[in-house]
Amino acid sequence: MHYGLGIDTGGTYTDAVLLRGSDGIVIDSKKAFTTYPDLQIGISKVLDSLDQELLKQVNLVSVSTTLSTNSLLEGTGTPVGLLLIGQHPVEREFPTPDFIVVPGGHGPSGEEEVPLDIEAIRNFANKTKDKVSAYAISGFFSTRNPEHELLAKSVIQESTGKPVVCGHELSQELGAYERAVTAVLNAQLIPITYHFVSAVMADIKRRGIHARMLMLKCDGSVYNLEDALEKPIETIFSGPAASLLGASYLAKLDTCAAIDVGGTSTDVSAIYQGVPEISASGSVVGGWKTRVKAMKMETSATGGDSHVWITDREIKIGPRRVIPLCVAAAEHPALLQKLNQMKLLPRKSLDENYQPTKFLIRTKYAINDLNKEETEMLKYIGSDPISIHELYTSMRTMPSGKVMDSLIKKRLVQAIGFTPTDALHVRGEYTVWNADASHAGAELLSRYNGRKKYEFCTHVKEHVAKNMAYSQMAFLLSEKSKPLVDEMLSGFSPAKFSLKLPIVLLGGPVKAYLEEMTELLDAEIIVPDHAEVGNAVGALAGKGVKRVEVIIVPASIEKPTEDFIIFYPGGREPVVDYREALERAKQIGLGMVLEYENRCGVSKEETQVNISVKNIAPENWPHPPLETRITVVGVGDPMMIIKE
Repeated sequence: MHYGLGIDTGGTYTDAVLLRGSDGIVIDSKKAFTTYPDLQIGISKVLDSLDQELLKQVNLVSVSTTLSTNSLLEGTGTPVGLLLIGQHPVEREFPTPDFIVVPGGHGPSGEEEVPLDIEAIRNFANKTKDKVSAYAISGFFSTRNPEHELLAKSVIQESTGKPVVCGHELSQELGAYERAVTAVLNAQLIPITYHFVSAVMADIKRRGIHARMLMLKCDGSVYNLEDALEKPIETIFSGPAASLLGASYLAKLDTCAAIDVGGTSTDVSAIYQGVPEISASGSVVGGWKTRVKAMKMETSATGGDSHVWITDREIKIGPRRVIPLCVAAAEHPALLQKLNQMKLLPRKSLDENYQPTKFLIRTKYAINDLNKEETEMLKYIGSDPISIHELYTSMRTMPSGKVMDSLIKKRLVQAIGFTPTDALHVRGEYTVWNADASHAGAELLSRYNGRKKYEFCTHVKEHVAKNMAYSQMAFLLSEKSKPLVDEMLSGFSPAKFSLKLPIVLLGGPVKAYLEEMTELLDAEIIVPDHAEVGNAVGALAGKGVKRVEVIIVPASIEKPTEDFIIFYPGGREPVVDYREALERAKQIGLGMVLEYENRCGVSKEETQVNISVKNIAPENWPHPPLETRITVVGVGDPMMIIKE
């Protein structure tokens, strides 16, 4: 008997599941906290809690994560040097201040337009090698001829010994600016992805597990871990992709919508006939438009760990994530006593940082690059939670919110506070952690709000449920429909939405929201078994999908019947005859697809291949097409490995 192991590392939890190969049933599943900065501690802990005898029989491991997405959104990626080759619009903004434009580049047919300035590249590399951790290169028309990018890559590697990413390796789409942005973001993620992948691989090998190891991409397909190290940009949104695939798999539905309530955010998406919708124009990450094809989804900054805080009688939820009081008190019992002894703070002083239920605690990240104010505040924050009022007393001045935010962003400090998870503990609907701490926090905040404790928590819960419903309907309907969605879910409208599409809920406490969601939406709402580890299931449910596009164009528009050029990912090839070019293009595409599937553990015989040809030419054109696009798509199921 063989088993599949799915692992998902999110901002709060690392989840793991074991699927049985004979019937695809979840046999075992566990959760553990994601550990920073050493991810391997959390990964080892969750794997240690699984059935060890079954773990020895695993022959497929597939993983997903939101770590790369969080890094780009939080701006914590590593510094990158960018080399632009050719006529780039330098007046546009790039995701790094360290960039240079050098002469070089090719034309639309792949011919060299300007010789590459090797000396300028070498000077740039030597000047920046002590400032950056990796390099990105984007050449003009490099998708038509990557020679200049590859030559520049060899020069930089020789000069610095650091990782180098080329734009043509990530996208075959035209658009030099977008490829440059994609290459920079990819380079930023190399150390982060390497850290995560290395932690998984080390733990699997330490256990003596000999298995095919894959990673879920943001379009819902998988690739092997070696490819993930080369192209980590494709792991962005792999977490939301895993949630949709996990929802479909667990609910046994090829067509459904999915709402995944995580610790930091709520992700919504939909799948139709087993195929997730892909964003045609490329995903936007942290405000940067990329050439990365990702599943269509939307994220809202409300999750189980969103900070619930009070202003002058008004309840605010999010957008920042904190450690729930119930979770923190389980690890630090003294926190409960502090909460019970906490005095009410002046109402006019209340803001997101100055709250009676907010505490700070040091993390284990190394300290570096702090200013005087940050250094001063950090010396009062230790391994035990300290309240904002205690910090005020120790510092003898009001703690600066700006300094506090900076320490949190640098991951040197973690905030603790009241959350929707605490509200569910007070209501008795989810009581995994220390409910007494949740009750104490709700008692403090409700006094400001003029509500009783239970009523206060009910309001918080209803807010989260309404956000879930709003996010899903705003995603399914057009942009113009959002005012209607607001009105229909306001509670004052006599009508409510009716959906033919089932909605699958994922996340630890989502069962608690079933009643509220049913009241808000007229739809079949499903909470499947193992909903709390749906992303880890989804990591295993990804298919090995590879799409290769090969283009044929005449070498000269003046002689459209003679020589032709084949363009494909990573290269170009001249061919004399059009029919020969067409057959050669199909061979190239098929070869690349089958090689990819083989790296995913899928054999040639198990791969479904579809080849389509699209010709572009004027009406009544008597010659071979001005452009021919051959698209080869291969689909394989790595899950077949565990059925062997």
